[in-house]
Amino acid sequence: MSVVPADVLPGSALAVEEPAACAAELGPRARLWPSLAAVYRAQLSRARVARIPLLFVATFQSVGIMILMRGVVDDGAEAQAVVAGSSVLVVAFVALNLLAQYFGQLRASGGLDHYATLPVPPAAVVLGAAGAYASFTVPGTVVTAVFGCVLFGLPMAHLWVLMAVIPLAGAALAGLGAALGLLAPRPELATLLGQLGMSAALLLGVLPADRMPEVVRFTRDLLPSTYGVEAFARSFGPHPDWAFVLGDLAVCGVVGVVSLAVATWAYRRAAVR
Repeated sequence: MSVVPADVLPGSALAVEEPAACAAELGPRARLWPSLAAVYRAQLSRARVARIPLLFVATFQSVGIMILMRGVVDDGAEAQAVVAGSSVLVVAFVALNLLAQYFGQLRASGGLDHYATLPVPPAAVVLGAAGAYASFTVPGTVVTAVFGCVLFGLPMAHLWVLMAVIPLAGAALAGLGAALGLLAPRPELATLLGQLGMSAALLLGVLPADRMPEVVRFTRDLLPSTYGVEAFARSFGPHPDWAFVLGDLAVCGVVGVVSLAVATWAYRRAAVR
């Protein structure tokens, strides 16, 4: 009687397989743009019901500020600054304030662990959430701008500039809001920082710059939303200087890229802790 080792039998469970056959095939790495689109749709559907009442509050707040300022400022450059600042304030309320609160709560509740387990690039998470929140600002910003033009008697011929102001200013403010929420050690502090940022956009963006002290003007220049306000305000003139408008929009775009990059770094830093 001959003895045959079990590992050489064809149907044996101990049969030795090739190392290449044992290794499981990994799926393709998730690409940025499909992941970004997926996160954007998920965030948009998730926040649609919860954020609409807050968007109404942001629009009502900006409209109320313009009504109050109607009896204070004169027509002309001051009226243009009030309408432009109130319109961009809607973007600041949602993209900066609410996004800071969202990422602060997400970090505190462990929600970042869920995204960390998904094959999604960190930039897609930040950009998708920022884009979804910024999208909610479009109706309120347009309504505020139209109402302000009617209230102060400003021309509406160049309202199309909002098509560039909203995404560029929204990107800059959303990146700042996400970074504040991700870097804040506690969600209460993230909420506080978001509120302070929105208050700065209110005070430094709506009030005419000519009436501010020199030190306050310097602080105003450090705020990302200022350049969106300036670009929109310049478009109300009878002969807008489009070179300056494009320059302000370019600054908004550069600040948006930098702030979103910082937010992506802050997301990686918070996700690994």
